[in-house]
Amino acid sequence: MALLPILTAPDPRLKKVSAPVKAVDATVRTLMDDMLETMYQAPGIGLAAPQVGVLKRVIVLDLAREGEAPQPLKFANPEIVWVSDDDVTYNEGCLSVPEHYADVARPAACRVRYLDENNQQREIAAEGLLATCLQHEIDHLDGILFIDHLTALKRNIILRKLLKAKKTAAEAAM
Repeated sequence: MALLPILTAPDPRLKKVSAPVKAVDATVRTLMDDMLETMYQAPGIGLAAPQVGVLKRVIVLDLAREGEAPQPLKFANPEIVWVSDDDVTYNEGCLSVPEHYADVARPAACRVRYLDENNQQREIAAEGLLATCLQHEIDHLDGILFIDHLTALKRNIILRKLLKAKKTAAEAAM
């Protein structure tokens, strides 16, 4: 397994639409494992392949709390097939938008069809934090960041701060 570099906004690769996976083979399974290792190290609870520069429809999640055994979830080609009429608001963050958080309203429940790590088609019903995380990570596959759900003013403030942080880090590295 390998740690992968996590892209941060406003990297243009984060705005691209990811290609479907033809089949979950050894290469995709390795990507999933590397993404999990990267996510745990960050630390985070979800990661999409575009966040590590791979434009494939692959996401991983683990909502286990500190002290609990890991409960990794691996998805290829996840597709939301149903959402509830009720919305819920969570204070979201993102490894690609470090140190920034905002309230985002999303459907409270959803059902997602996907291929698992054994290339078997599955469906999962989710509510609460799991539903929010699935929707957040699937958004990444379509080039959407959680800040895209905010007002233009809030989004631009966050993007300016991220750009300034990148410039400061680049200058410090010289």
